[in-house]
Order: sequence, then C-alpha cells, then structure tokens
Amino acid sequence: MKAAIIIPAYNEAARISQVIKAALASNEADEVIVVDDGSTDGTADAAAEHLVKVVRRSRNVGKGGAMVAGMRGTDADVLVFIDADLTGLTGEHLDALIRPLREDPDLEMTAGRFVGGRVATNLSQKLMPSINSQRAIRRTLLERVPDFKKSRYGVETLINDYIKKTEAKTMAVKLDGVSQVMKEEKNGLAKGAYQRARMYGDIIKHKSSQSAKKNVPTK
Repeated sequence: MKAAIIIPAYNEAARISQVIKAALASNEADEVIVVDDGSTDGTADAAAEHLVKVVRRSRNVGKGGAMVAGMRGTDADVLVFIDADLTGLTGEHLDALIRPLREDPDLEMTAGRFVGGRVATNLSQKLMPSINSQRAIRRTLLERVPDFKKSRYGVETLINDYIKKTEAKTMAVKLDGVSQVMKEEKNGLAKGAYQRARMYGDIIKHKSSQSAKKNVPTK
C-alpha cells in the first residue's frame, strides 16, 4: 500500500518548509507532494528546495481543486492531506494517521484532532470539527466524493458528509502539540477576517446545497 502526503499551499512561503520537513520525516509515507495553488509569494520555490514533488498551478482554484491536483500527481492508495501552516507537526504524527490504514483494510479514513497545542486552534476544532484538514483517506473513497474539485474551503465538510452518508469506517487520531497559524496572524486582522468569512461561507454554501438536495420532492 503506497501512501502520499499532499500539502495544498497558497502563499505559505514563510511557513511551508517546517511542514515539509515533518512530512519527509514520516516513516510510513512513500512520497510528498506540494501543490502551489497560484501563490504570489514564492511558495513553490520554497517547496522546491526540498526533496518533494511540486505541482505548480498558475491561478488559485481553491483548496478542493488543489487537493484534486495532488491526487492526480500520484498513484498512491492512501492520500494524506495536511495544511501548509501547521506548527509542532512531526513525522510521528503523520505515521499515526497512516499506520491504522495499513493495519485495518476496512478503515477508510483517519482524521487528526489537535490536542495540547494552542487554545485558539483547539477551541476552533471543538466548535467546528468539520474544518479540520489533517487526514489520511483511501483513494477509492475520495474518488467517489461528488463535487470534490469545486468545493474550495468546503471540501472537509463535503468529505465528512459523504462519509457519514455512506457509513464508512473512520478513526480519530490525536495530534498532540500540533497547532496552526491563524489567518489573522498571517494576513492582518482585516484581511484574515475576510478570508475566514470566505471559508465559513464555502462551508455554509455546501450545507445549504446538501439541504436543498434532500428537500427536492420526488415524483
């Protein structure tokens, strides 16, 4: 079983190296892929300094599209998606996401949960667990998720809803000491708040779409 770590990134030149180093330290992963989603700050060049595959996109298509680009760049059976702005991440954390899928053929996905890190990110995940991005998932399952490419920030919610609908077997994995740089810290309060609003908007849009589909009367 081949496992690939995929890191979608947009304007993360200042932070991506430490995440790549953690990915390369994983004993369970066979390759590491960085998808530069139309960055303007040299993210792709920063990633290219490491022994990883870099997929460069000329324009920003959103997180869902970047994840699809990463999938197309590998034939791995298990796809591990992690954010490019994590702190405290180690190879052991990634091994803990991948290993259960090697050991249990019925397991479809592992999902990371921040614990013991920053209060803000721990609280954010408790309030909105659907926005957690750190996960390892079988390709055969992910390829069945509808509207995956167009989901942008709503991609995690889309995957979670599909898994719930199909009753796929999943497992939570604690990522002790792992946190994330907040959007407001990276881009300033105003721009960060705007980006956060867009993220929540994508999630709400997906939820509304799913609700509409459920309420369509059948003939």
